[in-house]
Order: sequence, then C-alpha cells, then structure tokens
Amino acid sequence: MTLITLCAAQFMVALDFSIVTVALPVIGQDLNFVSAGDLQWVMTAFILPTAGFLLLAGRASDLFGRRRLFLTGLVIITGFSLVAGLATAPWMLIVARAGQGIGSAMVGPTALALLTSSFPEGPRRNKALGLSGALLSLGFVLGTIGGGVITGGISWRWTMLLLVVMGAAVLVGALALLPRSENRSATTLDIPGALLATLGLLALVFAISVGGENGWTSTPTVLTVAAAIVLLVSFLLVEKRQPAPLAPLPVLNRRTVKWGGLTGFITFGMCGGTTVLLSLYMQDVLRWTPTTTGVGFLPEGIAAMVAGSLASRVIGRLGTTSTLITGLLVQGLSTAAMLALPVEGNLFLFIASTAGLGFGHVLAVVAFIGTMTSGMGEHEQGLGGGLAQTAQHVGSAVGVAILAAVVTARTEDLTAAGQQPALTALHAGFLVGAIVTLAGAVVAALFLRRPATRPVTADAPA
Repeated sequence: MTLITLCAAQFMVALDFSIVTVALPVIGQDLNFVSAGDLQWVMTAFILPTAGFLLLAGRASDLFGRRRLFLTGLVIITGFSLVAGLATAPWMLIVARAGQGIGSAMVGPTALALLTSSFPEGPRRNKALGLSGALLSLGFVLGTIGGGVITGGISWRWTMLLLVVMGAAVLVGALALLPRSENRSATTLDIPGALLATLGLLALVFAISVGGENGWTSTPTVLTVAAAIVLLVSFLLVEKRQPAPLAPLPVLNRRTVKWGGLTGFITFGMCGGTTVLLSLYMQDVLRWTPTTTGVGFLPEGIAAMVAGSLASRVIGRLGTTSTLITGLLVQGLSTAAMLALPVEGNLFLFIASTAGLGFGHVLAVVAFIGTMTSGMGEHEQGLGGGLAQTAQHVGSAVGVAILAAVVTARTEDLTAAGQQPALTALHAGFLVGAIVTLAGAVVAALFLRRPATRPVTADAPA
C-alpha cells in the first residue's frame, strides 16, 4: 500500500505536466490570452519551479524529513490545482501552475527517496522502481489522452479539478501509511549552495523554454544561458568549501551518479522530444484529431507498463548496466525505425516503433534510477532522488528544445528550396533522437561497466 501511494503521487505529477497540453487552445480562448507566447506560460510556469527546486527539495527532505516535505508538497499541488480549476484570468492560472510546479518539486524526489529507502537494493527495489517508472510514463501518456477527452467532453477546468480529487486521495493514503519516524541528517542546509543551484537551474530551464520563441542566438537567450553557466559553476566552487554542502562533490563525482545521470538525461530528453515529434506527425501529417492523437499514444503507454512489470526480472538476469544499455538500444532503434513512417501512414510500423520507444525507455529509466541511487546511504536518498529527477526534467526540456530546433531548421531549409517540409523535417528530428540515444548506450557501455560478477537472480536476497 505504501508503494501504491508513492507511485500514485508520481503518476499525479506526470499527469499534471501533460494534461493541459491538448487543452491549451481552449484555455487561451476561454481566459482571453493575448498571444501564443503568453499561452505557453501555462506550461513554462509549471516546468520552471519543478526543475529549479528539485535538487533543493531532495536535499531538504534528508535534513527535515521526507514524510513532512512529501505531505507539504501534496497539499500545495492539491490547493493550487483547485485555484487553477477556478481561474478567471490568465495571471491567476499562471500563478496556480507555478504553485503546482513548486509542489511537484517537493513530491517527486521525496517520493523516490521514500521508495528507495523503503526497499533495499536488489530485486524488491527493482520491482518497485519498475512499477514507478511504468506509472510515470503512463501518467504522461494518459495526461495527453485524458486532457483531450476531458476538454472536448466536459471542460478544460476538469483537467485541474481531477488533480484535486487525486491529490486528496493520495494525501489520505500518505497520512495513514507513511512511517512517522525516520532518520534525518544532522547537518544544516547549505544556503549559498541552495541559492546558486536553484537560480542556475531556473535560468537554464527558462532559457531552454523560451529559446525557441525568442531565437537561440537572441540576446536574452544568450545572456540567460551565460547566467546559468556562471551560477552553476559558482555552485560547484562553493560546494568545494562548504563543510556540509547541498550536493557533496564526492557524490557528484561517483561514476554511478555522473554517468548514470547522463544516461538518464539522454533517455528522458530523447523520449520527450520524440514524443512531441510523434504528436506533430499524427496531427500535421496524418491529420488526426487531438483526441485520436491522444489515443495514438496508447501503444507507448501499454509497452511502458509491460516494461515496468518485467524490469526487475531483466535486471536480475542481465544486471543493471546491461539492462540500461538494452533499454537505450531498444529506444534508439525504435526511434530510428520512425524514419520509415510514410505520409499516408503505416499502422503496423507506427505501433511497433512507438511501443518499442515506450518499452526501451522504461527499461532505461528503471536501470538509470537504480544506478544513481545504488551505494547511497539512508541520509543521501533524498539527494539521490533530487539528482535523478533533475536529470529527468532538465533532460526533457533540453531534448524537446533540441529536436524542435532541428525540425524548425530543416523546415526552413526545405521551404526555401520549394519542397514540402512536414514529414522530411520530422524525419530529421527522429534521426537526431536515434543517434543521441544510441550514443547514450555507448556511454553506459564504456563508463558504467563493472568487473564481471554473478548477476543477482530475481529470487536472491537483496
């Protein structure tokens, strides 16, 4: 029941991210947003605090108590979801979405930390991470489907009010099930490190989120990226001198954290970016409706659930690193297969490639989280959760921006040459997504391989 509660919380956070995507045009009309640039803040206002505060929230949970921070985050998400559902003006909805993002930054890493601290390393934790990873991916997919169905059938406001009901249910479960006593770190919070890390991540994600609209070489974008680099480098320099750093450099320099985090960054970034391109393929090339497009993501979601249920067995047979490599290979090759998607559509190829994307991605996610959190003590699980979730959210933002930029550049080139750009430009994005994902498999093979040991079987003790 504890596992179900924690996974339900992560499912809700994923749902919160994607459920308004299809509803954005209707929201813009209903609340009289002035422009598409203003409307994109409905998404950006959620993404910014979610990604920016993850590391701080994860470390704070180690210091002040994971249960306390988890419950606080749930209350914040639920309360601001109600405000969002009742919003009567653009500013009101944007503020509410920012509040949801802050709550999500608290819930995501603490839920992961509570999960990893509740299940010891080994088959039981792998099974728990498998279910968590599958529901996380399913939340994104069902958010897209549900957003379209709810908006078309009832009202966009119920995309937010549904989160109120879910938040209240998860909150009741958490109050009843999560242990009240837990070990906390005796150190104090590293305020300078917290400020620098949070501001640096906020600046980075902000630049990525608005770079496409402002132009990647525009002065605001370049200055914001430069500020992010300065802040994050300053964070690393400050951490060297802090007696109780927010993120100890020995932890950041661990092979499992450094290279495992990079593979997580890649799998989330390329899966997120490819999913956006698939949405464009279904709507702009195949001319599917938003609701049909949402249903089109079902193969990816179902395959994600299957991968989550099998992840523990695969890890038991192959080991964590080999499972990570396998997941990235399946994700990369499935993305490469999308290069064959035609203008008139090919249902078999579409289902096979999108299902392969979801299956490989969840295998990689479970193995990446297991890699990053392995060897961390009880007092570091919150930090591990924060680092893993930061790789997830920043990777998703960067991946979407990179593949969108590739498609935009290719579209401009083809249009200038008098050619039809839609499908060819999307193929260019799929190609980049496949290459980067396969490069992630190479990174895992080169830097995460350990001396050969007998793999742990699914029935072996942790």
